[in-house]
Order: sequence, then structure tokens, then C-alpha cells
Amino acid sequence: MAPLVSGFLLAVLFSASCNVITSLDQMCMEKEANKTYNCENLGLREIPDTLPNTTEFLEFAFNFLPTIQATTFSRLIYLIFLDLTRCQINWIHEDTFKSHHQLNTIVLTGNPLIFMAETSLNGPKSLKHLFLIQTGISNLEFIPVHNLENLESLYLGSNHISSIKLPENFSAQNLKVLDFENNAIHYLSNKDMNALEQATNLSLNFNGNDIKSIETGAFHSKVFQSLNFGGTFDLSIIIKGLQNSTTHSLWLGAYEDTENQDLTPAMLEGLCEMSVESINLQKHHFSGLSSTTFQCFTRLQELDLTAAHLEELPSGIEGMNSLKKLVLNINNFDQLCQINAASFPSLTDLYIKGNLKKLDLGAGCLEKLENLRRLDLSHSEIEASDCCNLALRNLVHLQYLNLSYNMPIGLQSQAFKECPKLEILDLAFTHLHISASQSPFQDLRLLQTLNLSHCRVDTGNQHLLEGLLDLRHLNLQGNSFQDGSISKTNLLQTVGSLETLILSSCELLSIDQQAFHSLRNISHIDLSHNSLTGNSIDALRHLKGIYLNLAANSISIIPPHLLPILSQQSTINLSHNPLDCTCSNFHFITWYKENLQKLEGSEETVCANPPPLKGVKLHEVKLSCGITTVGIFFLVVILLLFIILLSFSVKFFFRWKYQHL
Repeated sequence: MAPLVSGFLLAVLFSASCNVITSLDQMCMEKEANKTYNCENLGLREIPDTLPNTTEFLEFAFNFLPTIQATTFSRLIYLIFLDLTRCQINWIHEDTFKSHHQLNTIVLTGNPLIFMAETSLNGPKSLKHLFLIQTGISNLEFIPVHNLENLESLYLGSNHISSIKLPENFSAQNLKVLDFENNAIHYLSNKDMNALEQATNLSLNFNGNDIKSIETGAFHSKVFQSLNFGGTFDLSIIIKGLQNSTTHSLWLGAYEDTENQDLTPAMLEGLCEMSVESINLQKHHFSGLSSTTFQCFTRLQELDLTAAHLEELPSGIEGMNSLKKLVLNINNFDQLCQINAASFPSLTDLYIKGNLKKLDLGAGCLEKLENLRRLDLSHSEIEASDCCNLALRNLVHLQYLNLSYNMPIGLQSQAFKECPKLEILDLAFTHLHISASQSPFQDLRLLQTLNLSHCRVDTGNQHLLEGLLDLRHLNLQGNSFQDGSISKTNLLQTVGSLETLILSSCELLSIDQQAFHSLRNISHIDLSHNSLTGNSIDALRHLKGIYLNLAANSISIIPPHLLPILSQQSTINLSHNPLDCTCSNFHFITWYKENLQKLEGSEETVCANPPPLKGVKLHEVKLSCGITTVGIFFLVVILLLFIILLSFSVKFFFRWKYQHL
């Protein structure tokens, strides 16, 4: 009897087959049905017939189209955006885009252009953005001017242009961006600049050209949105040449691989003769730094001195009452008081990120900045045993504070009492020592975002988050929980207003069914990179319409009774799990294929078992788990044998009983 049953089981087992459904991938990747397609780097020599005529956005970079003409894109008359980066284009013939009336943007970056016909850009009724970066252009006369009257941005970077003299009939009336970055322009004349008079609020980029001369009056009475002269050796030429001009933003930064003169107070005096709101002087060296260095900065609203080799800002700076934003990243301050913050009483934004020395917060160094809204002190090796009330004294309007990526910091109860209006607090990758039984955040009733990722906080402290009545976004990534489990009573019970919760990389093994019961407003939960199994999904039973990330866990089988919980969520990520693709998981696999529209990361959601299907995408697997014809045959045969055996047994039993009467 035993061999017969074993044979039956083997027959049924082999009759359940596992098949992979393979589908031909489209040559071009569809991003939005019938509208947006990516055909990059496919070695194409023509437009594929598979692209629908309704295509509007086409990324066709890194293919081979040495010549383009009227027939090349004639079928795609609804094109709005066309990227032809590095397609080895040499020739663009007449009327190439004559049928493309909606074409808005053409990208020709990285093509060795030899010829562009005068009418090559005819057709589009509102061509606004043209990219001719790294195309070998040496003279602007090369650019066909027909049909460019609506052009808003023209990018000509990394060419061999030595003069900005525009073609005679070029219309700059609607031009907002003109980019000459990394060319060979060394001289700017009155005539060349006058050709741009029609443009209003123009952003003009000469970055990487090393301007050596500007004709007097070339910028006289002209108004710009931004001017970029980055990488210029002698900034005095630029500042003098910009006299009587107006610009919102002036970028004069240097680069590590270029030589430049040290900045002296005399070189910066020309700023008094122009109107500018924002200046960037990154990576420059200052010679003779004193309060007079800043005498022509009085009308500035933003000043960026990133990596300016500063050890302190001089005291006695006067007149900078208009400055709202000060960037002092990557400098060499020993103590926060060395920035002499009292010289900038109207500051709303202060950034001292990535200080190259261990930064001491001091006491009351920023107390004169009562209007400060944003403060970034991240990556500055700050270490403090009792943070942060002394350092943040009088910052009653502070809304954003970043202390991430610092040395260990100690927090007592009411550690942020001085800044009760904080809305965003970032402490990521800063080891926190919290000794008080009460919450250090209890005064932050307006806090909406708290980043405690990799802070090694005691997640067993149920009072840790008390007082955060309006907290919407909480990041606890990289913090461990006792025994790898989130219990019924936990620190999340006091933050019922949460909308986003990140618990990735927390070494979680399980979650109690009631762990998230207090999270009434949650819409996003990230539980990725843990060791959770399918049974942990039961903790989400009361949640509906959320984004759920369960990627990179230990989920192999999801029982059928948990599938309704997944069905009631909006988006789910189950990628990088060791999923079982046998009949034991049949119900889940069926559900998965029926709900692809709400599943994220489907390309990385693959089978781990059985070995023949390892690495196969889950939505390509087809299981046949019923009893097949072969199985039915074996079952009938076994039943017949069983009946025959049973009848013989009964007959034998009665014969034996009769003989022993």
C-alpha cells in the first residue's frame, strides 16, 4: 500500500508544472503610453516603426543618425521634445522639422555638426529651447536664425566660440538663457552686448571663458537675471566692466584646477558701482581680509563664501543689514562665534556645512540673529555633551535645523526650548546620548519632520517622541529595536499625526499586530532592508491606501488570508525578497499578476525558489497547480487498485473468521 501512495504523490507532484511566460521586450522603453519613449543607446540607424505616431517626448540619444532630413521624423508630427544627444549627426538638411509644429525643445548636444541648412529649424511654431553644446561650433553665424523668434534658451557650451557676435537677424526678444560656458571668449564689446538689449531678465553664462577685457560701457544700464563669470583669473576686470549694470545674481566663483588672483578690498570696490542682490565668491582666497573688504556689499541679500579658506569673519562689518542668506560651507572655523553673526542682523538663512575643523558651538554666538529661519551645521564634527539651548539662544523664529553627520551629541530634556517654532529637525548619523527620562523634543509642538536615522536612539523609550503633536514625517532608519521586534506598546503611540514613517534597516524580525494601531493618518511606511517575513503584513490590517515598501526583507511566502491587506494599499514594493515560486505560493503569485498596477519595482521582484526559476521576474511566471490529466489517470488507477485490494481483504477476513468458528 505504501509504494502505491508514494507513487500517487510523485505523480501529482510531477504533474504540477512551472512555466515561464516570456514576452518580447520593446526596442524602446515606454514611459507613458503613446506619448513618451526612451530609445537611447540601442544602436539605431532610423526611427523604429514600433514608435506610435502619437509620440510627443522622444529620447533618442547615443544612436547613429549621421544625416537627418525631412523624412527622418516625418511620421512623428506630434513631437514636443526631441533629444538627439551624441547621434553622430553631421548634416541637418532643409525642412527637417517642417511638419513638427508643436516641437518645443531640440537637443543636439555632442554631435559633430558640419552643416545646418538655413531652413533646417523651420516648422515648429514655438521652438523655445535649443541645445548645441559640444557641437564644434566656432562662429555663431553657423546657427540658422529662421524661426528662432520665440527662442527662450540657447545652450552653446563647450564649443570653440571666441565672439558672442550674434547673426544679424537673430531675435533675442524672448531669450531668457544664453549659455556660453567653456568656450574661448576673452573679450566683450559694446556692439556684441547691444545685440542683447531686447532680452529682459536674461541669464548670461560665461563660466570657464576667462574674460580678459570688457569694453567700457558694454554693460551700462543693462539688466540681467544672472551673470556667471566663474573661473576668471582677474575678477577686477569683471567687476569694473559691470559698472552701472543691474543683476539679481552674480557668480564669480573659482575652481580648484584654475589659477586666480587673491581678492583684495580694492578689487571689490567696483561692486559699489553696480546693483546686485546675490554674489557667489566660492573657492577664492582673500588678501587683507578686514571689515573694509565688505564695504560695497551693503545692498546684498545673499552672499556665498563656500570654501573661501576663512578662519573667521572680521568684526566691525557695517551696513550689511539687507543680507538675508549667508553661506559659509567648507571653511576653517574653530568656533561658531568666529563668524561674528551680529554683523548680519537680518539673516534668515545661515549655512556652515562641512566645516573643515571641529566646530565648537559656543554659547549665544547667534543670539543677535533673531530673524533666523534656517540653520545648517551638518558635517562639521560638532561634539556637545549638552545641546542645544545655549547654542540656539534667542533663535525663537528658527524653523529648520540641520545637525546631521556630526560627532556624538548629548540631549537633555527640553533640549530645544529656545526654538519652539522648529518645523524640520535633521539629526541623521549623529549619535545621540539622551539621558533624560522626558523627551528632549517636548517643546517642539510645531515640528513636522524629524530625521533620527542612524542616531542609535533608545527605541525602547516610549517617551522619546512625546510632545510632537504635529509630527508628520519620522525617519528612524538604522535604529535597532529590542529583540528585533516592534511591540504593542512602543514609542510611536505618542505621534498619531504621522503621515510618513521610515523604519528601513532596523534589523526587524517581527511586528506586533497592534504596533501601528495609533497611526491614524499614515500614508507611507518604509520597512525595507529588514528581516521581516510574510506574517508581518498582519500588522498593517487596519491601514488602507498607503505606500508600503517591503523590499529586501525575508518574505518567501505570503499566506492567502493576508492578501486582502495588500489589496487595500495604493503602492507596494516587494522587490529583492527571496520569493517562493512554487504551488505553495500560488495564491500570492496570482494576486501579484492581477495587481501589477499598484506594484513598484517589478523588474527586481524575482523568484528565489525553485532553482529552475531563480531570477525569473514574478510577473513572468505561470504555475499550473491543479491535477493534470496524468494525475487524474494515476488517481483512477490507484482508486481501482484500492477497491480491489479492499474487496480481497474483506473476503479474506470473512473466510478466516468462518474457519475459526
